[in-house]
Amino acid sequence: MTENNQSTVERTALVGGGAGGIGAATAAALLAAGHRVVLAGRTGHTLAATAAALGGGVDHLVCDLADPAAATAAVAEVRARHGSLDVLVVNAGGPAPGRILAIADDQWHHNLDLLVLGPLALLRAALPPMAKRGFGRVVVIGSTAVRQPQPGLAASTVLRSAMTAAAKLAAREYAHRGVTVNTVAPGATDTPRRLAVLRARARAAGLDLATAITQDQAEIPAARAADPAEIAAAVAYLASPAAGYVNGTVLTVDGGRTEHPG
Repeated sequence: MTENNQSTVERTALVGGGAGGIGAATAAALLAAGHRVVLAGRTGHTLAATAAALGGGVDHLVCDLADPAAATAAVAEVRARHGSLDVLVVNAGGPAPGRILAIADDQWHHNLDLLVLGPLALLRAALPPMAKRGFGRVVVIGSTAVRQPQPGLAASTVLRSAMTAAAKLAAREYAHRGVTVNTVAPGATDTPRRLAVLRARARAAGLDLATAITQDQAEIPAARAADPAEIAAAVAYLASPAAGYVNGTVLTVDGGRTEHPG
């Protein structure tokens, strides 16, 4: 039986990478939409600071998504504290920039845990109870690199592609139970991660950072990077009751870059 998607009951959302960037912006958007929000991330004091800044009784817990057992435990902890988990935002920090043949095996294994096995552990723990209750929203934060691969982001491209496929499979398996699983694919977004990628690109090309930023923005029809709040708005929509018929999709939010490459 499917729970009424128009219900105004307060729902609990777990937001990965919640200390900053897209995660913190998503937490703010979900809080504004009336959700009870739990931030997750690796560093307790930064999570606590973000939770305090957001206000509204935002909760937080420490969870390293590269540890699948910790991911499973995080879902159980949210249920223990708040009774249910209704919205899951799967968001992990990106792996270090690197070209496809320059990434060592141990880095591949770590990044596999971070971007695929940890997220799958979250889904494995979260989806069956959502289905039993007849309502659930899962939003995976991916990347436009899965559509337009970037040589310097090899690990992110390969592994986020795998997780995008996994999300589509989960969406198909749980659609009839009132649960949706979608992916938001951000393009260039004004976060510390973007600056790290552009610094690496600048070093490789012998450029200064300002030039690398200018060149990158020249490839974006919108001529700028996204504000994290713009990515968060897409997540908040997919997490809402209004998006109940949107399932298994990849929502690209990139200022038109992948539709007009180069």
